[in-house]
Amino acid sequence: MPRQLARPYQDVPAVLTSMHGKERVIAPILRDELGLNIEVATDVDTDQFGTFSREVERKGSQLDAARAKIGAGFDYARQVNVGFASEGSFGPHPYIPYVAMGRELVLLVDRASGFELTGYDETLETNFAQAVVRSTDCALAFADRAGFPEHGLIVMGCREEKPAPERALNKDVASAAQLEAAVEQAIGLCGSAFVETDMRAHRNPTRMIAIARATRDLVRRFHCRCPNCDQPGFDVVDRLAGLPCAWCGRQTSVVLAEVLACRSCGHSEKRSVAAATVADPGQCSNCNP
Repeated sequence: MPRQLARPYQDVPAVLTSMHGKERVIAPILRDELGLNIEVATDVDTDQFGTFSREVERKGSQLDAARAKIGAGFDYARQVNVGFASEGSFGPHPYIPYVAMGRELVLLVDRASGFELTGYDETLETNFAQAVVRSTDCALAFADRAGFPEHGLIVMGCREEKPAPERALNKDVASAAQLEAAVEQAIGLCGSAFVETDMRAHRNPTRMIAIARATRDLVRRFHCRCPNCDQPGFDVVDRLAGLPCAWCGRQTSVVLAEVLACRSCGHSEKRSVAAATVADPGQCSNCNP
């Protein structure tokens, strides 16, 4: 079992770089579980690192963007050595057609020690969706499916069935009347409007729940100490399939073991996770092709 330190950052100041209210779910968890005093870098415009509405393209990966946000947070709070940032990504599920997936990342950087740790959440519980509409009735029907107005919407111009925010862009649509006005404006300019769920955290309660889960995952990883160097973050980095089939003995796709590793010292261990010694033949590509 992982060894857990009681509030290891007791009363240590930390900066969270966010302009979209993420402190509402991140700060209480970090305070209660790690003892941190969170300051929000409110003067940092995080839109410079990329926007969901496409007017600023994100450069690099989710992790790159989170690191950049923390760097800006350290510039904002120069006396602080512990920084946090969150970054989300949304799109189609890689294997399931017509299903959306959300991926959340919460990053911790301790610049005094060079320590870095990430918490993750992947979920199908997202309202991420988009539609090209040519009438306000269609836009209102989409809004109803998206959970509007509790969940925000973004209305953009449209060119060849694709978003064109340079033609028209309304990000803070908060009522049916505002939605109709924004859609009519976009249709007037482009012939159609591109309507999308607003994935900014302060406009998307469902996303806020996922960010909280990613924060708890970071805390869980922090409490997993390396058996070799006792540093935090000793966690699963790979899962090895190959549990043999009970009928034919061939390897299956059932996970046999997990590989845990430490980013600080490089120590790794392989641990069996299979409750049985053989796999059900129904999960064997030879016996159940």
